[in-house]
Amino acid sequence: MASLKRLLIGSPMETKRLKHEKLPKWKALAVFSSDALSSVAYATEEILLVLMLLGTSVFFYSLPIALAIIVLLLVVTLSYRQIIYAFPSGGGAYVVARDHLGTTTSLVAGAALMIDYVLTVAVSISSGVAALTSAFPALLSWKVEIAVLLVLLLMILNLRGITESATVFAYPTYLFIISVLVLIAVGGWQLWHEGWNGFNHKEHASFEHFFTSGYSMFILFRAFASGCSAMTGVEAISNGVPSFKPDCSKNAALTMGWMSVLLGTMFLGITILATGFGVTPVEHKTVISQIGHHVFGNSLLFYLFQLITMLILVLAANTSFAGFPQLASIIANDRFLPRSLAARGDRLVFSNGIILLSVLAILLIILFQGETHSLIPLYAVGVFLSFTIGQGGMVKKLWKDKKRATTLAMTMAGMIATGLVTIITIVAKFTQGAWLVILSIPLLVMMFYRIRSHYDNLGEQLKLDEQEWESREKVMKPKVVIPISGVSKLVAQSIQYARSISGDITAISIVFHEEEEQKLRAKWERFYPNIELKVIYSPYRTILSPMLDYISQLEKETMGAPITILMPQFIVKKWWHTLLHNQTAIFLRFFLILKKDIVIATLPYHLKE
Repeated sequence: MASLKRLLIGSPMETKRLKHEKLPKWKALAVFSSDALSSVAYATEEILLVLMLLGTSVFFYSLPIALAIIVLLLVVTLSYRQIIYAFPSGGGAYVVARDHLGTTTSLVAGAALMIDYVLTVAVSISSGVAALTSAFPALLSWKVEIAVLLVLLLMILNLRGITESATVFAYPTYLFIISVLVLIAVGGWQLWHEGWNGFNHKEHASFEHFFTSGYSMFILFRAFASGCSAMTGVEAISNGVPSFKPDCSKNAALTMGWMSVLLGTMFLGITILATGFGVTPVEHKTVISQIGHHVFGNSLLFYLFQLITMLILVLAANTSFAGFPQLASIIANDRFLPRSLAARGDRLVFSNGIILLSVLAILLIILFQGETHSLIPLYAVGVFLSFTIGQGGMVKKLWKDKKRATTLAMTMAGMIATGLVTIITIVAKFTQGAWLVILSIPLLVMMFYRIRSHYDNLGEQLKLDEQEWESREKVMKPKVVIPISGVSKLVAQSIQYARSISGDITAISIVFHEEEEQKLRAKWERFYPNIELKVIYSPYRTILSPMLDYISQLEKETMGAPITILMPQFIVKKWWHTLLHNQTAIFLRFFLILKKDIVIATLPYHLKE
C-alpha cells in the first residue's frame, strides 16, 4: 500500500520546502482562473436556455445581458483586488467577514464558498464530459463513469503538490485561451464578411415588450442570473493569495486583472458569435460546440477545439482543488471544521481537504447523473452570496478611512450589485434547485458551531490547573485484570508485565461447563498460587456479558481507583490465520473503551508460523 501511494503521489517532502512551493503569475492564472475562464464554455448557453422560454425572438437580448454581466465583473474585480491587498493571508470573503462582520456572517460566507467549490468540480467535470460526448456521441451512456474517473485523476494530480499540478494544468489552460481567441477572431471575420445571419432586435421582440409583461421580465432576470455563472471562480485568487510568489498580494492582484480581461473578452465574443450565427441550444450538443462547427467546419480543427474545451472544463475543477483545501484549513484552524483538514500531507498540500472535496463532488455527479443543466441552478447562489459578504466586510473596513472614499464607493457599489444578483438568483432559480443551497448553508453553519462547541468543551475538560496537577502527581497503583482462557506462555508474559506495574492482579476466566473450573484452578495453583483467579460460569455460553458485568461491579468496589484491563493477544504470521480464531478481545475492547475509568492495554505475543 505504501509503495502504491508513493507511485501515485510521489515521495514525501520536507516542511522547509514549503516556501519553494509558490506559484509564478503565469502558473497561478492556470490554477486559480481555470474555473472562471472555462465558464465561457457554458455561460452563454445558460442564457439562451432560459430565453428559449420566450422563443428565439428574444435571443438577441443575450448581448445586453452579457454586457451587464461584464460590467458586474469589472466592479467585482476592482473590489476583490482591494481584498487581496487588505488580506494577504488568503481566505477571501470568509476572513474579511470574520474580522469585520462577526462569526456567524463569516461562517455563512465560508459555507457558501465551500458549496460553490464542490459544485465547481461537479459542474466543470460534467461540462467537460458533455463537450466530449458532443463530439463523440457513442460515449454518452458512459458519461457518469467518465466524470467520476476524471475527478479521481484530478485528486491524484493535486495530491502530488501544487507546483507539480500547476505545471500539468497550465498548458491546457493557455491552449484554451488561444483557441477561443482564434475562434472569436475567425468567427468575427466570417460575420464581418457574411453579414449578421442570426437573431436581430429590429425583426423581433422589442425591449419595451419586457416592461409590459411581468413574466417576460422575470425570464429576463432569470437569464441574467443564469449567465452570471460566467463569474464563478472569480473569488478563488483572493482565497489563495499565500500560494503566490512574493510580493504575493501584488502578483495576485495582477493575475486577477488578467483573468477578468480574458474572461470578459471571451464571454462577450462567444455571445456575439452565438447570436450572429443564430445558434439555438439543442440536446447533446453544446452551444460552443455548434459555434466551433460553424467556424471550423467538420475539420480536424473542430475536433481539436472540442478536445481542448473538454480539457479546460475538466481542469477548471482544479480551481476548487486549490481553493477548497486552503479555505477548509483556515476554517479548521478557527476550530469550526475537523483539525485534520488543517494538516498538510506528505506533499505539503492539504491532502484531507482534497480527498473530501473529491468525495463530495463524486456524490453530486452520481446524484444528478452528470447533467450540467441540473447542477448549474445550484451554482450561482453561493458565489454571489460570498461576493456580497466579502465586499460588505470591506465596506465596514474602509468606512473609517476618509482618504479612500473612492475605493469605499466602488466597493459599496459592488456589494449592492452582487447583493441584487443574489436576490435575483434566489428568486429566479428557487424552484430549479436553489432552495437546496439555501437550506444547506444554515445546516453547514449549525455543523460549524457544533464542531466548535466540541473543541471548546474538549479544551475546557483537558485544561490542566495546579490543583489537578498536584492530585495527578500522587501516583496510585492500578488494579490489573487479565482475561484468560487457560494457562499458557501468553498468560505468563501478561502476568510478568502486570507485576511490573501493580501488586494487585486478578485473572478472570469465563467457563461454559462447571467441571472446567476445577481443571483450570489446579493448573493455576501450580504456577501462580499468589495471584487471584476469578472463574465465572456462563450457562448461556456467552463471554462478553459476564465479563462486562464483572468489570462494572469492580468499578463500584474500587471507588474510582484506576483499573487496567490487560488483554493478552497472539499475533498470527499469515493474515488468513486470523480467520481460524475468535475475536473476543476485539469486541471486549470495543465495549470497554466506552467506560470512563478503565485503561485497556494489549500485550501482543507474536507467533513464529
